[in-house]
Amino acid sequence: MTEKLPFTEKFGYSLGDMAANFIFQSLIALQLDFYTHTFGLTPAQAGTLFGVVGLGVAFLNPVMGVIADQTTTRWGKFRPWLLWTAVPFGIIGVLTFTTPNLSPGGKLIYAWATYILLRVIYIVNNVPYASLTAVMTQDPDERTNISSYRQIAANSAGFIIQSLAIPMVAFFGRGNDARGYQLTMGLLCLVGVVFFIITFLTTKERIQPDPQQETSVGRNLSDLFQNRPWIVLFLVTLFYFTAILVRGSVMLPYFRYVVDKVNLFSWFNGFGLGALLVGVACSTFVSVRMGKRTLFIASMILTAVFTTALLILPPAATSLIIGTEVLRQFSFGLSGPILWAMMGDVADYGEWKTGRRASGTVTAAVVFALWVGLALGGAIAGWLLSAYGVVSEAAVQSAQAQSGIVLTASVYAGLCFFAAAASLFFYPLSRELTKSIADELTERRKKYASTTT
Repeated sequence: MTEKLPFTEKFGYSLGDMAANFIFQSLIALQLDFYTHTFGLTPAQAGTLFGVVGLGVAFLNPVMGVIADQTTTRWGKFRPWLLWTAVPFGIIGVLTFTTPNLSPGGKLIYAWATYILLRVIYIVNNVPYASLTAVMTQDPDERTNISSYRQIAANSAGFIIQSLAIPMVAFFGRGNDARGYQLTMGLLCLVGVVFFIITFLTTKERIQPDPQQETSVGRNLSDLFQNRPWIVLFLVTLFYFTAILVRGSVMLPYFRYVVDKVNLFSWFNGFGLGALLVGVACSTFVSVRMGKRTLFIASMILTAVFTTALLILPPAATSLIIGTEVLRQFSFGLSGPILWAMMGDVADYGEWKTGRRASGTVTAAVVFALWVGLALGGAIAGWLLSAYGVVSEAAVQSAQAQSGIVLTASVYAGLCFFAAAASLFFYPLSRELTKSIADELTERRKKYASTTT
């Protein structure tokens, strides 16, 4: 079947991901450096914060999925959550990147309190947002297209954060990084609030579960563990986001302490994210020809190879480092829309096998893996830097510490990308089967729609 959505809806939907990614990309690229270099935590304290909070709140994802599935309003199940969380999201985002004038113990308490609130509000906002992809259209290819829009928007936010945030901090702070971070995130969070409201206003939920469907938390979760595509996608997502945060957390320290040219961090990210956007833009075109699974595997293997290559690149060869990052990010960008489109396919598979649809629960359970991966990645990065002897706020790091930064950014991150590729070999949904399931579900919905009118 073919069902094309208007450009305004796709674009409006994508703005929600840009808004969320002002925070998400900051957690990937800036949080470890912010908490250690500006806020004043040690790498071990920061790693423990990321790991404990991240793993703890990750369990809210399935809960939020069930809540969203059981939400009933005139606006739908998922859209209203974007409206309800927009302003709290913005306020908490600013508070998290604010450095209070407190004692070391007081600052540690403040860091834990604001970081917990940020991670909770992100889940309450993002699980319903991610679930929208599965209910905006039944067309599998159109889902990939929607996901391409949101990935372009998300990675545009990544470009802003990873290429412009540090210059913005310097501009607004004028020598005071704490003030610079607060004003930079204040501006971005204000824009984010507006974008969430636009997403709410421009999107539409078209796919509804069978009105006769019986639902319960236990049955929804039981269905998940009988859904093989979901199990595989869970593992892929876990390794995928662990790799992203292990790599992302240490690249700013890499340029600060290994390359000794922190100003190149913005250029590195600018060229890399430009290539990533090209990869995202090509993803739909390629995936409809070779299939999501095959493209995803190729993307992960290439990303792993170019990630690991940093180990053998001399720190002085900055042009080669940036060139390799361009290849890495292009390869990685090819996978971006596919992961989110697969969530809708997995929800379809569950409905096809069981006769029950739980888009929010399926999405939330995969997003649970995302946040566990981020928690593990942030914790692993912080703990590794501490183990290798990286000292907070030091102007120069030891040779052992510099070696640890390089190994973390290359070998350890690369192994996680390879693990994601290996997991995908067990994903059973081919392009042909996905389209067949979509067509059969369309016919089923026509039947139960006719019996309720």
